[in-house]
Amino acid sequence: LFWLSLNVWLFWKTFLLYYQGLQYYYLHQMLGLGLCVSRASASVLNLNCCLVLLPMCRVLLAFLRGSQKVASRKTRRLLDKSKTFHVTCGVTICIFSVLHVAAHLVNALNFSENYNEDFLSLNAANYRGEVSRLYLTSVLVPGLTGVIMVLVLFLMCTASTYAIRVSNYDIFWYTHNLFFVFYMLLMLHVSGGVLKYQTNLEEHPPGCFNPNKTLRENMTVPKAFEESFPDYTTEPFPEDLSVPEPFVQNNFMRICSEEPKFQSHFPETWFWISGPLCLYCVERLYRYIRSNKPVTITSVISHPSNVLEVRMIKDDFKARPGQYVILHCPRVSALESHPFTLTMCPTDTKATFGVHLKVVGDWTERFRDLLLLHSNQDTEILPIFQQRRYPK
Repeated sequence: LFWLSLNVWLFWKTFLLYYQGLQYYYLHQMLGLGLCVSRASASVLNLNCCLVLLPMCRVLLAFLRGSQKVASRKTRRLLDKSKTFHVTCGVTICIFSVLHVAAHLVNALNFSENYNEDFLSLNAANYRGEVSRLYLTSVLVPGLTGVIMVLVLFLMCTASTYAIRVSNYDIFWYTHNLFFVFYMLLMLHVSGGVLKYQTNLEEHPPGCFNPNKTLRENMTVPKAFEESFPDYTTEPFPEDLSVPEPFVQNNFMRICSEEPKFQSHFPETWFWISGPLCLYCVERLYRYIRSNKPVTITSVISHPSNVLEVRMIKDDFKARPGQYVILHCPRVSALESHPFTLTMCPTDTKATFGVHLKVVGDWTERFRDLLLLHSNQDTEILPIFQQRRYPK
């Protein structure tokens, strides 16, 4: 509920900021609701791209769960559901990515149709009606990186289905490792600087009246303004006459002294994802270093119903009942690894530990074939005389 409330609050807060914010007055006039929806969905994407990595920090979660400071059973249950939270964040990223892309397609069309001839620096298009380039690239860097990110996300999403994970886990694993490409593209994506905000709100309040503007002849002056200023002219102010200070007249018009100035946002996505991404990379490095310690398989037991029991020994290995180990066998797959619950834990007198695994996918099939290469599959107990150093 807290995660859901945080997403709703962040979406609504960002939507109102771009809908009512004075610094986005001219940009909102040009793009309409597409601006609000695209930025609100982007804020939700930032949050979930930050959170989706945390459940995959298994060492950190195991440390927190085993810590005496985490005494609440409710907190421990939440930590045990880290995979569910990871999937939920992933689905949210997919949904709001579709919304974000759709909103930016509308923005691209509005940039073309609502080309602002008064404030040229605010435009993303070069001229009115420039649809083709905007739709294909949506202004170069953001558009190209966005298209590639959508393709990567589509591959990761489709390869995460239950059917593919069971039948061919390799596809799921290798496509999921494209997350690194996704995050690198995400950092480039936010550096485009297409959407701009106004910086000089005090000197140029949004919607104010600038009498020194050369385009004033194309603007209809309100009748009440003509009655209050009978000597008003649409000609520019003489060079020796100073421009009047901003003031409110008749509660509907404010005089401004300069044109609005626009500036691109500093990318906020870096603040969201840099911390979790660095944390995950450090943990992956730690797991790689720790996995270099060899494991010796002492025996393999083949049970009915395609169940295999593997007993192993590893120096300085400690575990408690209910914990799991990650098996990684380079001769089966260079990058792939799988968690298995310990069914036999090491004790003070016996260092052997073991797992039971059911042969249901391609990885377990190749692992079984490797272990039982020269044996009869109907045998009950197969001792391994030659020590193996896999899985780690």
